[in-house]
Amino acid sequence: MANRWTPCGLLLLQLLQLLVGGVSGFPDGAPADTCVKQRANQPNHGKARTQPAHTNPFEVVASSQTYHPGQQISVVIYALEQHEATTFRGFFLQARDANSNEWIGEWELSENTKTIPECSAITHSDNRDKLGAKLIWKAPQNKRGNVYFTGTVLKDYGNFWSDIVGKVQAQPQ
Repeated sequence: MANRWTPCGLLLLQLLQLLVGGVSGFPDGAPADTCVKQRANQPNHGKARTQPAHTNPFEVVASSQTYHPGQQISVVIYALEQHEATTFRGFFLQARDANSNEWIGEWELSENTKTIPECSAITHSDNRDKLGAKLIWKAPQNKRGNVYFTGTVLKDYGNFWSDIVGKVQAQPQ
């Protein structure tokens, strides 16, 4: 059977694929302007808005809230209930100084992540289902103080929780 697609038809098909791909969001993580746009630290997913905080099925937990020069702090994201229905597709986290609220430090690149150094942020680099994420933040070399981690976890394109503030892991007595 002969190919029925004309060169013009193929071009239209390719344009349609590009448009559909553009509408599906950022499967490779948040863009750098997420830090400074009108709804900072939130995805720009059309009319979708953050879900109520009390419905958040995910936890962000840091190993410490205090830091000294060059210290590494582990930050994990996981579902409160571990079963297949509580996977997530993406995240965007920032490190902020607890006193000044300034962006501080830097994130270590790890599997399936990308960093946004302009605003001390880290995001996912693929949109596959995730059971959890373990991230490493590195304190500035010339500063000590208190840090907190804030951001968004996305269950899927239309369901996400923003303005999450990470908890601090309880230290053994």
